[in-house]
Amino acid sequence: MPRKPAGHYSDAPITHCSRGTTVQKTRRFLAWLIDFALVVAAASALAMLTFHRISAIVTDVPGLAARGGFDLLTSRGDVLNASEGLGLSLWHKTVLYVEQGFGLLVLAAFLYQWASLALIGRTLGKALTGFKVTPSPLRRAALRAAVTTTADVAVYALACVLLVEGHFMMSMLAWTLAVVVFLLNALPVLFAGRRSLADRVAGTTVESLRLGRPAAMSPAHDS
Repeated sequence: MPRKPAGHYSDAPITHCSRGTTVQKTRRFLAWLIDFALVVAAASALAMLTFHRISAIVTDVPGLAARGGFDLLTSRGDVLNASEGLGLSLWHKTVLYVEQGFGLLVLAAFLYQWASLALIGRTLGKALTGFKVTPSPLRRAALRAAVTTTADVAVYALACVLLVEGHFMMSMLAWTLAVVVFLLNALPVLFAGRRSLADRVAGTTVESLRLGRPAAMSPAHDS
């Protein structure tokens, strides 16, 4: 048989490994996308609830009239301050409802991540794409859920709350911080070890499953 020249090696295994890595990254992105779609759905539901709560304030004409009349009677003729106080009261209540909506969104995202990992070791996105977080006791699941929620939702929610409150510069800083935290959590997945910030903090890994058993490949992660 003809012998291969010295120093010549087949690149077939490398090509196969590269293709498998690409497929795995695609699956991880799909897992994150499914979980994030659930967060968007929850955000939409909370936005509708918040809108209806705010609308109830505006449409409560008898209540507003009674409150305005009482303020006028106790204003001792200072009509401008009385009306300003009523307007500020309505504004603060509206802002409070918006902040409560963002708070509920962060809480819902955390509970979804934590309960899913603690009970079955995977979120819906990971289950549909064949991944599982190990180990996943209550404490590790809570830590991972907290970091994931912070990176994906919480800092963005803080930026929105600051914007509603009128703190524009702080809101811009929070938006920048949100992008940085998201990248710090997601980018390590692309490098050696393939463990996100959430995995490193919680001491977990994300394994790819085949027929109910972990496949022989490097740990994977979706942020």
